[in-house]
Amino acid sequence: MPLHRIARITMGVPDVDATAAYYADFGLTAVGEGRFATTDGGEQLKIVHTSRRRLEELVVGTDDADDLGRIGAALDLLDIPFVRDTHSLRAVDPGTEVTVRVAVEGRIVQPTPEPVAYNTPGLAARPDVRAPSVLREDAVRPRRLGHVVLGSTNQEASQRFFVDGLGFKVSDMVPGAAFLRCSSDHHNVLVQQAPIAFLHHSSWQVDDVDEVGRGAARMLEGSPERHVWGLGRHHLGSNFFWYLKDPAGNFSEYFADMDCIVDDQLWTPRVWEDARALYSWGPPVPPSFLYPEDLAALMAGAHDPS
Repeated sequence: MPLHRIARITMGVPDVDATAAYYADFGLTAVGEGRFATTDGGEQLKIVHTSRRRLEELVVGTDDADDLGRIGAALDLLDIPFVRDTHSLRAVDPGTEVTVRVAVEGRIVQPTPEPVAYNTPGLAARPDVRAPSVLREDAVRPRRLGHVVLGSTNQEASQRFFVDGLGFKVSDMVPGAAFLRCSSDHHNVLVQQAPIAFLHHSSWQVDDVDEVGRGAARMLEGSPERHVWGLGRHHLGSNFFWYLKDPAGNFSEYFADMDCIVDDQLWTPRVWEDARALYSWGPPVPPSFLYPEDLAALMAGAHDPS
């Protein structure tokens, strides 16, 4: 697959300073005003001012400029305008209203962490010592940006844009939503039908389930209002998760142990219609996760002529 990752996002919010402070607490490294990097992915988040919260831009990395020609031809067939230069192509998805830029970007080479030894029934893989995870005291630092989930006013059009236009692949589907990938991750973009185009959440990879828990626990110290949903394990993607909420109302997720699709011939997408598609275990899903509390206000603001 010439596409190989979500390289970075630009997030629009009404209060840049408060949101930037949140993502610094979340473990991202400030590299400039409103700009943040992950440990392995480099600069992956830019925060800018907008009247309502939204995803302004999504940058997708590709290996070769030749792929931009293929994408341009595919977008022509969909009657979607685009702008191309030597090393990138830019188009707007009509359903999510997000500007997507496909750019020639280097691939991430992630260092392999030390394997975690677990004592299991009948096998003491870690005899006579404490689990290293309980001794960790350093701050949790996300390794890279994994995926974004976007509300679309025309989910079918958004799916065509990403799949038929840009070259994403479908991993799984649920009614009204599709899990799409541009890398070996189970999903890098999820587009779901919504009454308004909006950013539901961004998701950031950490080493393991202990880092998911440690990161969330640290974020909730003195700020319990940040909690949304977790700890749990998703069914689609299989990843451990914990969701928190930034001051603008966007959800952010720590994740670990995502399904990895290396050989497309060995993976069969499915349409899931039962409740377990959302999660295998964890606390009950809160209504605010499915229908964010500010969604009505976002809809009113989007139609306010002032």
